Amino acid sequence: MGCLAINEIYNMDCMNFLKQVKNSSVDLAVIDPPYNMGKADWDTFASHDDFMKFTKKWIDALIPKLKDTGSIYIFNTPFNCAFILQHLLKRGLVFQNWITWDKRDGLGTSTKKYANGQESILFFTKSNKYTFNYNDIRVPYESTDRIEAAKTKGILKNGKRWFPNPNGRLCGEVWHITSQRHKNKVNGKVQKQQHVTPKPEEMIERMILASSNKGELVLDCFVGSGTTAVVAKKLHRNYICADKSKKYVELTKNNLGVVQ
Repeated sequence: MGCLAINEIYNMDCMNFLKQVKNSSVDLAVIDPPYNMGKADWDTFASHDDFMKFTKKWIDALIPKLKDTGSIYIFNTPFNCAFILQHLLKRGLVFQNWITWDKRDGLGTSTKKYANGQESILFFTKSNKYTFNYNDIRVPYESTDRIEAAKTKGILKNGKRWFPNPNGRLCGEVWHITSQRHKNKVNGKVQKQQHVTPKPEEMIERMILASSNKGELVLDCFVGSGTTAVVAKKLHRNYICADKSKKYVELTKNNLGVVQ
């Protein structure tokens, strides 16, 4: 069909929205879908099978919208990602990374297994020809003293002198980024969030910088509080986003309004 305008936030469920997005029009999809963790009505399913049927349905609807050079990032629990990964492979997408988000959240109450402190992000592409701006997402070196010394003397590696990149090291697939819930604490107390599961802007910024270029189109069919749209706008990308919640659509539009 493909009748939806870009740089708009639509109050539509994901399936109706995706039906109306033009095929082969999307450069990057950043998707933070339900996890089936009972966080809210939209995150609650009768069973894991029902959850996976829903998940596969929206994935199958989204894939044709990606350009052949397009990329997709999908958030979820490590357990769910094990199933989602297999479905993406069956649909012919190309695996690039299983990213581990170390949330630095401070929350861990389990006494019968290791405390949960991470989420997973699957990074897939439509083909082997895709955008990856690795220099735009470099991160600080960890061995600061050694790197400082290496700036002038270098480090001998395989008979050659290696000098650190002034913009930092290449980004790995373990991301140490504090959760938004933890960032927004006041005097050590968790505050009520605008959305139950907001993602940090710096993380979405990394994805958009790496996997799209200025003027390209970013899609999010579960936009929530609007982080994907807000960051896309800041970075001079186009966006097309939706959420079935009128409340979250209005919240996203308000958050977009403060972006210059």
